[in-house]
Amino acid sequence: MPALPLPVLDHVVVNVRDQIDAGEAAYRRLGFALTPRGFHSIGSANHLAMFGTDYLEVVSAPASAAGRHEILAVPAGLNALVFATEDSTATYASLHAAGLPVAPPLEFSRPVTLPQGTRDAVFRTVRVLPGTAAPGRFYFCHHLTPDLVWRDSWRHHPNGTIGIARIVIASRDPSGLGTLFAHLFGTEMVRPADGGCTLLLGLARCEVTTPGAVRAAFAEAAPQDDGRTEFMAALTLRTTSLDRAAAALAANGVPHRREPDRILVPATETFGVTLEFVA
Repeated sequence: MPALPLPVLDHVVVNVRDQIDAGEAAYRRLGFALTPRGFHSIGSANHLAMFGTDYLEVVSAPASAAGRHEILAVPAGLNALVFATEDSTATYASLHAAGLPVAPPLEFSRPVTLPQGTRDAVFRTVRVLPGTAAPGRFYFCHHLTPDLVWRDSWRHHPNGTIGIARIVIASRDPSGLGTLFAHLFGTEMVRPADGGCTLLLGLARCEVTTPGAVRAAFAEAAPQDDGRTEFMAALTLRTTSLDRAAAALAANGVPHRREPDRILVPATETFGVTLEFVA
């Protein structure tokens, strides 16, 4: 049987549903230098906040978009955890052979305008089938044109963010997601944690914990569960300086709480995900 893929973070996705203008404005206000708006061949639109080796995607779809049910039919907020692959065909083959619920590679593109002209950024994704996990989407992304995504000019942010350190998922039964992650990547990549589990993601990690633990960690900055049993709750972002992050937030009038070792931005300011900045 082919080896299971390694869990390496490619990006995370914040779903703003059909409010791309408001989503762009919110994330610029948070101190991110977003890429120009992109339009996917499958009907969605996005902006990216590019970091060192990963990125945050703000995604939207018009209310009339056919086939983007996974964007329009769910609440706004952190909606997808995306793993990196350099060979989508092999990733699909290994997961399918292991009996895991994954869809064959899907190829799509979006135009990118550069000083030299316009080219298509092309991607192939391997998605864990909808309904497998309640907190959102999990999939693998294969960048066929990485030079159109990973560009140094897009990596410099007023808030100083250089990478994603942690994704926090709230679940009333963390063991369920722990089992899914172990099936996808192997048991050695999933570590038990107090009241939950942690998936190692190269330079980052994904922590699955209880809704009560999320409320304890983030207090009034935590997102509302709105009756959900599982949801992606928070992002921890590395910044070059907490002073720099605080200055960017203050300059734009963003409510935040400064603590000795972190800054918290409430989910009410971010389309439903708590942002935690650490140095």
